[in-house]
Amino acid sequence: MEIFGVPLQAMMSQLLLGLVNGSFYAMLSLGLAVIFGLLNVINFSHGALYMLGAFLAWMGMTYFGLSYWTMLVLAPLLVGVLGIIIEKTMLRFLYKLDHLYGLLFTFGITLIIEGVLRSFYGVSGQRFETPELLSGGNDLGFMYLPNYRAWVVVASLVVCFGTWFMIEKTKLGAYLRAGTENPKLVEAFGINVPLMVTLTYGFGVALAGFAGVLAAPIIQVSPLMGSNLIIVVFAVVVIGGMGSIMGSILTGLGLGVIEGLTRVFYPAGSATVVFVVMVIVLLLRPAGLFGKEK
Repeated sequence: MEIFGVPLQAMMSQLLLGLVNGSFYAMLSLGLAVIFGLLNVINFSHGALYMLGAFLAWMGMTYFGLSYWTMLVLAPLLVGVLGIIIEKTMLRFLYKLDHLYGLLFTFGITLIIEGVLRSFYGVSGQRFETPELLSGGNDLGFMYLPNYRAWVVVASLVVCFGTWFMIEKTKLGAYLRAGTENPKLVEAFGINVPLMVTLTYGFGVALAGFAGVLAAPIIQVSPLMGSNLIIVVFAVVVIGGMGSIMGSILTGLGLGVIEGLTRVFYPAGSATVVFVVMVIVLLLRPAGLFGKEK
């Protein structure tokens, strides 16, 4: 069976692969949206921290013999701790300044992290083995789906929608939103707003580290893996609406699928289709699909 001259098998295969890519877009843009929406900081170091999560997982498994499942928990925690240190010692002094200062500062953090790892490992990728429990795959009739890619989609969806529920539907999330809008009022109720802000930033970058560990068995672990992805993720955040949690999740998944379909009908355009969509959305709705018009 063919659709517009394209075999259905090829189209379904690319749709599923696009969903896998969309899962990474969703998780990374979610971390960016959390940090910008609650802290008003444009975190350009998100891609480097995503890469650092993958490298920490690789180091833990290579040098210390730790399992993939241990590093799936430990690597994001370590990235989150690094984020907390950065926020506590440097970033918090930029909150009241123009967005440009935070952008330039986090860009500098990116250059430092990438530079350190490049000096030790160069730019060639490091091999990362797929965990034995998730090896193999299933024949879906129209394609062979590796178990690990299915795991990536499921894990990403659980983390993304779990984060959305925590921020939008729980008392803790209400405190976070109120603390960023009127910190003095929230502090009057005995809540430590600076600590809450610090933990929020740590959580946002830990999401990037988690995505890095998930990505490691699919793509080679390299100091440049974050740089190749962060521009696309920023485009996803802009399309969804800066600071919109649900917008980032749905837009990331949707653009991954659109990118997959573009590979079927016009492969040369798959690298730019996200930016074409961004231009169209900004012309029609400058605040993004789920953003609030001011």
